[in-house]
Amino acid sequence: MRHPLHPAVVHFPIACWSLAVLADFASLHFGEAAWRWSAGLLAVGCGMALLAMMAGLLELPKVPEGPPLRDTYWHMNLMLAAFTLFSIRLLLGQEQFQPIAPNLALLCVDAVGLICLVVGGWLGGRLVYGHGIGRT
Repeated sequence: MRHPLHPAVVHFPIACWSLAVLADFASLHFGEAAWRWSAGLLAVGCGMALLAMMAGLLELPKVPEGPPLRDTYWHMNLMLAAFTLFSIRLLLGQEQFQPIAPNLALLCVDAVGLICLVVGGWLGGRLVYGHGIGRT
């Protein structure tokens, strides 16, 4: 029985990035106790996303032409945008390798990254459950 690696590892960046955004926005109420978690979650999420993207590229040749491939390209582009935004958020949210409190610009990057993540993740689910990609 064949089990693709991509669906198994995507849960880590999704969880880490979502929790990082939650921590950043929670910091508006809870302060430093919340935003201190963000940098670590973003770093783990970005690292695991690299693994997920490589695994996804290995699955790409197995996607049939037509609507499944079109959805795959949309999924890839949105997830790459999320990765880029969360990487930028990680890098800009530091001073001398120490995390800083999120400002309005960083919260906006968080929000747009989360939108890309949610829509890209929905498309990933559509690939599996709608088009049957990666199912054994």
